[in-house]
Amino acid sequence: MTLYLRHYWKDERLSFTSSTNKSMTFDGRLVKKIWVPDVFFVHSKRSFIHDTTTDNIMLRVFPDGHVLYSLRVTVTAACNMDFSRFPLDSQTCSLELESYAYTDEDLMLYWKNGDESLSTDDRISLSQFLIQKFHTTSRLAFYSSTGWYNRLYINFTLRRHIFFFLLQTYFPATLMVMLSWVSFWIDRRAVPARVSLGITTVLTMSTIITGVNASMPRVSYIKAVDIYLWVSFVFVFLSVLEYAAVNYLSTVQDRRERKRRERARSQSLPCTCGISQTRTMTMLDGTYSEADTNSLAGYTEEPMGPEEEQEELHEVPEKPEHMVVHLSVSSESTTTKKKKSSLRALNIIQNTHAIDKYSRMIFPGSYIFFNLIYWSVYC
Repeated sequence: MTLYLRHYWKDERLSFTSSTNKSMTFDGRLVKKIWVPDVFFVHSKRSFIHDTTTDNIMLRVFPDGHVLYSLRVTVTAACNMDFSRFPLDSQTCSLELESYAYTDEDLMLYWKNGDESLSTDDRISLSQFLIQKFHTTSRLAFYSSTGWYNRLYINFTLRRHIFFFLLQTYFPATLMVMLSWVSFWIDRRAVPARVSLGITTVLTMSTIITGVNASMPRVSYIKAVDIYLWVSFVFVFLSVLEYAAVNYLSTVQDRRERKRRERARSQSLPCTCGISQTRTMTMLDGTYSEADTNSLAGYTEEPMGPEEEQEELHEVPEKPEHMVVHLSVSSESTTTKKKKSSLRALNIIQNTHAIDKYSRMIFPGSYIFFNLIYWSVYC
């Protein structure tokens, strides 16, 4: 931060007589010839006094010995931050001033007008933070080898802007989770479509998590953004596992149905129906067309001897013989053609596994419930 640091004190040795009672102003060259407070910034990483075009130092002396010493300083100071609620966090930082050589017995530092000693520009803004408030405090600092020192604090509260992280982190993560739900509406037999969609969302979530952690300090605790991203990652990963379960159970179900059909087909052996003692007909399983039905394809008659033929010619049948044949006729009628589209849609619905049906409600409901808890806790 860049600031104007102004010191006020009274040095009777600098008093002078003046008929107009006006002060005298000097530049930085006089500072080296008089006593000035040796104030430094605690926890400062780097600080300097501006020197363009000359040293930005002003010294103003009043006739009664009061002195105003002002200088323009830029300070880069450390601030201990807690990122457990990042990026929905508020940080309290402090700029600390202290005398380097004089203890509290030699020099007393205090704010001239309390909180009113701080005057800031209303147009000050930061890219990531909103400056909420400033306030001043003062207390004693103890060093075991040198003693007690007066220390002044400039405390300011910063609240992080959330809109940037909503666009760069939260919104893409939410879209990836919602995109993973699309697979629940895709036919379970479309393996390439569902697998590629699941892998894409998982890799995208991994990229988002890596990008966020790359711009953050290496902290050993869990941040708020980590909770949201990892829960979103779990939802995406569970959608992939959901399809793995659907595919496995569908395979098991198809295998069972195939075995059941084979068992039923093996149990329905060819039937020989005796129309007369010498006439047999073999009934076959299958679907026949109208031509096959008219020609009675598959009906085989055993050859009879000449004696049996003569007996049949002279024999008067006592009862007419009846034969009932059950056939499945496949005819391309107009009504069947009209119903093909509806049957295909019905087939897709029947192929949708029960897990997909429940996942369409459970996954969105659980994620919405998580968001309600998350934003109510951290906002």
